[in-house]
Amino acid sequence: QVQFVESGGGLVQPGGSLRLSCAASGFSFSSYHMRWYRQAPGKERELVAQISPGSANRNYADSVKGRFTISRDNVKNTVYLQMNSLKPEDTAVYYCNAVPLKSWGQGTQVIVSS
Repeated sequence: QVQFVESGGGLVQPGGSLRLSCAASGFSFSSYHMRWYRQAPGKERELVAQISPGSANRNYADSVKGRFTISRDNVKNTVYLQMNSLKPEDTAVYYCNAVPLKSWGQGTQVIVSS
């Protein structure tokens, strides 16, 4: 069955960096667009970034553009999110998923705080 296992979250100070990973299984990973989403406390889940199957096309939410970079490894069936210059408003649980959406993983918590 489809499974996403997110990792790499943690507590980081403002201005710091984290690299999130998402290991996918149960579908033809290399054929799918992949996305990172996040959900902050009391807010709806929002789309953060998207990458095409061959990595040629990458799109970002305005709030993270220039700070976050999405990438993927189609051999390892893994999608990454490099997050730099983190801000307190980036605090959220981060999830990955495919396009179209499949079942959600457990996410990984990111807390940006001094």
